[in-house]
Amino acid sequence: MNKKMWLIILLVSVGWVAVSGQAGVEQALALFSADSNIMVEYSEEGQAQLEEAIVLLKEALGIPARLDETNKETLMAFPINPEKKDLATKLSQAYYTLADVFFRREPNRVMETHIKGRNWGFKSLRMNPAFVVLEQQEGFLVAVRAETDLAALYWTKVNWMRIAELDMMAAVRGRIPPQAKVLAERTLELDASFMNYGPYRTLGAFWSGLPSDPISPLFIGGLRQDFDRALSYLCRVVDEPEFCVAHAELVNPTVDEYFENRVFFVKFYLIPLEHWAAAVRILESVLEDPIGETYILYNAFYQEIARELLKEVRANL
Repeated sequence: MNKKMWLIILLVSVGWVAVSGQAGVEQALALFSADSNIMVEYSEEGQAQLEEAIVLLKEALGIPARLDETNKETLMAFPINPEKKDLATKLSQAYYTLADVFFRREPNRVMETHIKGRNWGFKSLRMNPAFVVLEQQEGFLVAVRAETDLAALYWTKVNWMRIAELDMMAAVRGRIPPQAKVLAERTLELDASFMNYGPYRTLGAFWSGLPSDPISPLFIGGLRQDFDRALSYLCRVVDEPEFCVAHAELVNPTVDEYFENRVFFVKFYLIPLEHWAAAVRILESVLEDPIGETYILYNAFYQEIARELLKEVRANL
């Protein structure tokens, strides 16, 4: 075979790889709706689609199979074109969803997958040269307060908060809560409506989930469990005048369409304070409502969570 033929074969091959890679990215991104919700069903097939999307996103980012995504330093050092920053953020979200929804009964896989999601969130933030410069000069918290990439901040935050929730003592030792708080407050400043008013949910969960013992706050800047603050955020996303009359108004009358809002209110406020009757009423309302077509994954998932919580709550009536 002459050199000209080899050249033709090489050019065709490279072109095919490029087209194939682009098709893979488009296939992965097709799972994300216009408002950033992941559109797979709560099923084994949905899990397989999400896992395939993760593989395709990693391929598009040029990540070798041997790279340890749980090692933050290794991932930070790996060179990626800054123009692909959005793909890194999508990967952080995909890992969060995989851990939160599909791996939740497998503690080791949950923690490992959230660590990957957090690391990809950090990677996305540090693909912004201005963030890196400010972080080096003034520190992480200052860089976060100046950052405008809402999605990167949000998925870094929620993965990190899940890690802290799974091992609060390690989070206290690592002084994670003050950093997670700044991330959460920055997302609230940028767009409180992001991910169906996710910044309100996460700040409500944050204040509810902090340690209540007298020692831990000494390591995390005096932060301690505060249910009144938790309520002030959760009341923005649940239509519950009985509990919320003294707090800010509901942000949007459509908040009940996204079931996680009501379940968070039950899990992080009503159950800890033993408001059992209200918890039953709200969980039953989640189970009675149709899942709809907008939040096909998370509404189905939170109906399952509601069923589980309802058993616990009814046992205390």
